[in-house]
Amino acid sequence: MPLKESAFHILSALAEEPTHGYGIMKDVEQQSGGTVRLRPGTLYAVLAELVDDGLIEVDSEEVIQSRLRRNYRLTASGARRLADEAERRRAAAVTAGRRLRRSGLLPEGGAA
Repeated sequence: MPLKESAFHILSALAEEPTHGYGIMKDVEQQSGGTVRLRPGTLYAVLAELVDDGLIEVDSEEVIQSRLRRNYRLTASGARRLADEAERRRAAAVTAGRRLRRSGLLPEGGAA
């Protein structure tokens, strides 16, 4: 089953190193060119689902200004799922570009 857009971006944000919720929100916004902006409620709901599914886990916890900050990290299972989803999306994009060029709606060498 394909990953939700938000889950895909969260896993991608955690692919390089563990980070906390606010860092994930900023990374997702940056990697999506501002098209995906996670609100805290959405972010933490998706993080909980990803933890339950074993795709991420809590890496560390610290108290900053009397607030608990959790750093999350990608699990091996999460890395495999992210790689599979990235390949699925890449293949779909290649197919779409090929079809657009064949139909004449996108010139050869076009962006898709």
